[in-house]
Amino acid sequence: MTLDKLPIGVSAKIVAVGGEGMLRRRLLDMGLTPKTTVMIRKIAPMGDPIELHLRGYELTIRLEDAQKITIEQQ
Repeated sequence: MTLDKLPIGVSAKIVAVGGEGMLRRRLLDMGLTPKTTVMIRKIAPMGDPIELHLRGYELTIRLEDAQKITIEQQ
């Protein structure tokens, strides 16, 4: 399952971060690393972007980027 399909308020663990080159590096630098617990806090009215809660802070990413992150629901 990918991060964009996770329901609001449900926690999941990141299994893999896809993408290539600078995109993958940027996602990893933002803290979206394997074994990290993540939860979707909010979704924008038009569905993009989404706000995540991870590692004690909030992070907003595009839906397109969330589709590249494989998760495992807890």
